[in-house]
Order: sequence, then C-alpha cells, then structure tokens
Amino acid sequence: MSVKGDIGVIGLAVMGQNLILNMNDHGFKVVAFNRTTSKVDEFLQGAAKGTNVIGAYSLEDLAVKLEKPRKIMLMVRAGEVVDQFIDALLPHLEAGDIIIDGGNSNYPDSNRRVKALAEKGIRFVGTGVSGGEEGARRGPSIMPGGNEEAWPYVKPILQAIAAKTDKGEPCCDWVGKEGAGHFVKMVHNGIEYGDMQLICEAYQFLKEGLGLSYAEMQRIFADWKNTELDSYLIDITTDILGYQDSDGQPLVEKILDTAGQKGTGKWTGINALDFGIPLTLITEAVFARCVSAFKEQRTDAAKLFNKTIAPIEGDKQVWIEAVRKALLASKIISYAQGFMLIREASEHFNWNINYGATALLWREGCIIRSRFLGNIRDAYQTDPNLVFLGSDPYFKNILENALPDWRKVVAKSVEAGIPMPCMASAITFLDGYTSARLPANLLQAQRDYFGAHTYERTDKPRGEFFHTNWTGRGGNTASTTYEV
Repeated sequence: MSVKGDIGVIGLAVMGQNLILNMNDHGFKVVAFNRTTSKVDEFLQGAAKGTNVIGAYSLEDLAVKLEKPRKIMLMVRAGEVVDQFIDALLPHLEAGDIIIDGGNSNYPDSNRRVKALAEKGIRFVGTGVSGGEEGARRGPSIMPGGNEEAWPYVKPILQAIAAKTDKGEPCCDWVGKEGAGHFVKMVHNGIEYGDMQLICEAYQFLKEGLGLSYAEMQRIFADWKNTELDSYLIDITTDILGYQDSDGQPLVEKILDTAGQKGTGKWTGINALDFGIPLTLITEAVFARCVSAFKEQRTDAAKLFNKTIAPIEGDKQVWIEAVRKALLASKIISYAQGFMLIREASEHFNWNINYGATALLWREGCIIRSRFLGNIRDAYQTDPNLVFLGSDPYFKNILENALPDWRKVVAKSVEAGIPMPCMASAITFLDGYTSARLPANLLQAQRDYFGAHTYERTDKPRGEFFHTNWTGRGGNTASTTYEV
C-alpha cells in the first residue's frame, strides 16, 4: 500500500507550487490538486519532477491520499472561491480534519469559517503568508490563527517551511483565535503600503529636490542598509535604482507613475476607522496610490497650475542624513500605529495576541522584514502592556533625535512643492499624540452648539456631560440624552 501524504495543497499558481516544493524539501509528502487537473500533470512533469509530490485529480482523490486527520491547505483566490472549495471538500472530510486558508482573506471571513466549520467538526486555520514567490519557495513569514485545536497538527509543517531568524527561530507561531492570523497579515500589508510610500517620498526628495542622479541615490540607499533602516524594501530599492534598461538608462524612470493595489491596505484603513485607531500614515499611503492613479488628471492639473518643484539649497550631505532620519522616524510611527490597531482588535475579539511574538513573525521572510523588528520584540517583552511603541526607550530616543531633521525635511518639502503625505502625517500624528491638550475643546463646543451633543468639563469628573443653550433659543435638551 502506498504511503499517504502529510498535507494536501489546492491551487497550483506560483505561490501554491512554491509552498509545495518548500514542504517537499523539508521531508513532507504533499498531495497537489488544481481545479484544472491538467496543471497537476504539468507541475509533476515540470517543477515537481523528481520530488515526492503526489498528484490528485479530484477532491475525493485528494482526501483518500491523505493521512488522518487530513490537513488541506487552500492557496486560491480569497473570497467566494475559498467558500466554494470548502463546500466541495466537506463531503470528503471527517470530524477532526483540518482546512488551512493560506490566501489573503479578509479576517471576518475567517471568523465566520472557524465557527461554521467547528459546528461540522472541521478545524479551520486562517493563515497569512508573506514573502512573495521567493518567500514561499525558500521560507515565508507565516501567521496562523483560527481553531487552536488544529495547531499541534499543522505546527511541525508550517514552522519547518517558515523563514528562520539568525538564531534559528521560525517566523511562524500561533497568533490567536478566529481571524487573528489574517488580521495580523492585513496589518502587515498596511505597514508594507506605508513603508513603500515613505521610501518613495525619500526618493522624490533626493531626486527632484536635491537633483541627485540614480547612481548617487543607489549609493545612498546602499549606505542606509548599514543603519537602522536595513530592511528588505531598502535592499530591493537599492537594486531597482541601479537597474538599467537595454539603452543604459535607469529602467525605473521609464515606469508609468500609477500604482496598483489589491485591497489589503484599504481593509487596514477601513478597520482603523471602525476601531477608532488613528492609522494616519497607512491611510495616507493608500490615498497616495489613489492619487497616482489619476495620471491624466494630474498631467492636466500640472499644466493648469504651472507646477514646478523648487531646487533645495544647502549642503546635500546634511540633507541626505536629514532624510534618512525622517524616513526612520516615520517608519517607526507606521509600525507603532499598526500595533495599536492589532492591540485594539485583540482586545475587542479576545484574541490574546502576543505583540512581541508578532514582531518576530515579521523578522525574516516577509516584505516588511527589517532590522528593528528585533527591537520591537524586545520592547514588548520588556512591557507586554506597551500601548505606544514610541514610548519604549529605544524608539523614543530615535524619535527625539530625529525630530529636528524630520521637521526640516517635511517643512522644506511643503516649501519646495514635493508631496510628502506619509512623512507629514507621521510627524503630525506624533505631535498630536504627545500633546496634553488639543483644540478638540472648541470642536466639542461646536458640536454642542449646532447639535446639542454635550461636552465634558475640565473642572468636573470624567463621565459627566453638559449642554449649553449657546444662543438662548436652543433649549436645554441634549441630543445624547433625549429619548423618543
């Protein structure tokens, strides 16, 4: 009798194929299935030739070829397709079997699937996978959540194929219940949006403000790899700036300046609004992509307003270091806001997410991997109740040291006409967050004036609300206390 597979994978696009090959490399026998079954043969005769991968040609065939409890990973498009495959699989599964969704699913879907499948005796895991094609093949960051009963069965496989830190720690651990894994992956992607936009703003300042060449900018980014900015995105930016087209010119200069997006950044912004968390930087990064999509409108408006960018005067080396500090400080704010959102969701859903462990998940393998993620883990290990990452001594010191240059870069960008939505929103957030008093007292008075929404007083206990008849004509009934 033939040996059965340890895990099945449905979906043979590039991510699915690479994860299967990664599992095979680590000694696991994988059963591969694709809805278009001809792709199974193509895979077995191509990339999987000479491996121990087994082909399956129907969902029933897949189920028969797996050890119990069956473990089946879906690497298919998020949304309705995942539900279709789950429904189609159920007749072939038994109580205790495990379904893993490894796509970019929206976390409410994972919340729903965990509960619905538990009622049928099936254990569901919703896991974020980050790192792209290369990560899937060589070691991604993996963020599993869902039915915790499934974790002991999938842990050996997922931790084996995950990226490892320089100490050998797997960038994969249990995140939390229900949709916690996909929520953390969503925030990861939101931070990714912010990181990328921040780097683009630094690039534009160096290129159009300081007038630096691509060769000069490539050397600068290469130097920044030796600082706290060291990260995957800085690495690839260095490579991109040095890549030349067939005519010897920088290829990036020929790429149309309209950015695409797949929705996870938007989800992050929507959830921030729903939870009341000021995720200003990431939201601005999403809007920056939206603005970039208006290429024709922007071209017309540039002519209409005679838009030019004024050259930035002064010592270029001084400015370059100022931009580095502004980029680093803004990046810290991006992560800080992301962890504020994760904390709020964890407390709301009672997920009990370990924030330090979450930082470790992103230490290697994923798109936002960077040097200071180790410092983030240390910060939360020191104080698991840390509310704002910038309050940790390590990050507080960086922010305070960067502030003068950060302000100078943002102010000069406004003066020169260089759009800098994310760096500006980051410093504005920090200024607001560190202000003991904001002008919201006037705002609340306005709300009470036109809508009788009431206000609290500084000379009274919190929780007592007051309404003023500002004009003498409004009466004494407040909208928040009036009941029909």
